[in-house]
Amino acid sequence: MPLPASHIRPLDALWQARALVWVMLGGEGLALAMAMAPGLVFDRWIYFGLASLWIQWVLLLTIGSLYLVRERVQSGSPLRIAFVALLLAFGWGLLVSWIVQQLGAPNHSASWWALATQSSAITLTVGLLGIAAFDNYSRGYRYALRAKQAELEALQARIRPHFLFNTLNTGAALVHARPGEAEQLLLDLADLFRAALSGPAELPLEGELDLARRYLEIERLRFGDRLQVTWTLPERLPDVVVPALSIQPLVENAIRHGIEPSPTGGRLEVSVVQEGGRVRVVVSNDLPPAGRKPAAGHQVGLASARERIEALSQGRGKLETRVAEGRYVATITLPVS
Repeated sequence: MPLPASHIRPLDALWQARALVWVMLGGEGLALAMAMAPGLVFDRWIYFGLASLWIQWVLLLTIGSLYLVRERVQSGSPLRIAFVALLLAFGWGLLVSWIVQQLGAPNHSASWWALATQSSAITLTVGLLGIAAFDNYSRGYRYALRAKQAELEALQARIRPHFLFNTLNTGAALVHARPGEAEQLLLDLADLFRAALSGPAELPLEGELDLARRYLEIERLRFGDRLQVTWTLPERLPDVVVPALSIQPLVENAIRHGIEPSPTGGRLEVSVVQEGGRVRVVVSNDLPPAGRKPAAGHQVGLASARERIEALSQGRGKLETRVAEGRYVATITLPVS
């Protein structure tokens, strides 16, 4: 299922620290090129300082204005967004030129119109180059997103049969020994797959945690007291969106590779923590005793979750795994919208 258009936001790349640094460095490079131009009759260092001040102010004001109107322009085409940015740069360039003229330009005899014409020419030249670069970036991003989406759909087609196979094995083990609980398992499984297969590609965090909770209820019927589950959740869950079936595979891996191989079972913990503008979902489990070989797995669910989290968050989210203090820890980090 393709990512909604609402998540394809070309301007989001501009708010990244790395992009802002490159914009500032590019402005300094332009100021240096202007100061080194032949025929300049003023002190080059003074000219460089004034040009740098003019360029950086225009850049910062333009980026700030784009941020304020981002919700209105994000839905437009990349070229439309680029031309809006160029118009904003023109307007701020004229205003900054007037302020520079009032404070004292390098050539005190130069009129405001001459200074405005020179700055407008610079803005137009740099702006057109920026539009070309932005258009190429946008096209490349769309092509990359389509290729990534095809890969994600293939991974998503594999994770669901993988989950179904494991869950049906659980049901088969209960049919003769505990038929009543097996019936409840099948009802839970039907509800779970109704949400997973016919639902959207993305879910609110609360909905995805509910899918993981249902899965754990299914597994609790098989493991009994061997499976100890602890939920550590805030009173109000953060308002974030996650890919469907992204937390459930982490819970499944925890049981399959940590709880199941251990004769005494173990403890599985799911926690959600919000720190500033980021949300962390942590799934941790006890490791099996030394000498116990974990169940074989193809890491299909883990790979699918990682790919879809990165695509949904445009690279700002991630899934990391590590071993710490005798426990296996999987952490999903997502930005808060």
